[in-house]
Amino acid sequence: MRGAAIVLTKKEAAEAVRHAKAVTGVTWAQLSESVGRPLAWTTAALLGQHPMSKDEAASAAVLLELGEDAALAFQSQPTRGALDSAVPVDPTVYRLYEVIQVYGPTVKELIHEQCGDGIMSAINFRLDVQRVPDPAGDRVVITLDGKYLPYQWE
Repeated sequence: MRGAAIVLTKKEAAEAVRHAKAVTGVTWAQLSESVGRPLAWTTAALLGQHPMSKDEAASAAVLLELGEDAALAFQSQPTRGALDSAVPVDPTVYRLYEVIQVYGPTVKELIHEQCGDGIMSAINFRLDVQRVPDPAGDRVVITLDGKYLPYQWE
């Protein structure tokens, strides 16, 4: 009988990924290329927000020098959007939260004016993060690209 793999949670697997990245020097871009998925999707998956296929999980685990326990956790269904607290305390994550607090109502109004009564999907979604040189100091450009979904009142 084969020995059972240690069962890791998505959160434990994400911590193992962070540790393995530090030890191996593997980048998110290298992981994305190995897995064959977009950079933001791969990063989110390895941080516990998406389930990976068996092949994707195996590729990531091999590159990170992690075991089958991590590969199994990469494949499990996540609890999406789980933060450690209602208001994030990490400065980078908090600033994104602040952006939504300040500009969320504006984005909502503009979506409704330009598209109608509906929402931007976070399921059919693309994300990109770019560093852009600027004479006054580099800028961070975050693109949130979600499918428009109209409300259907039947």
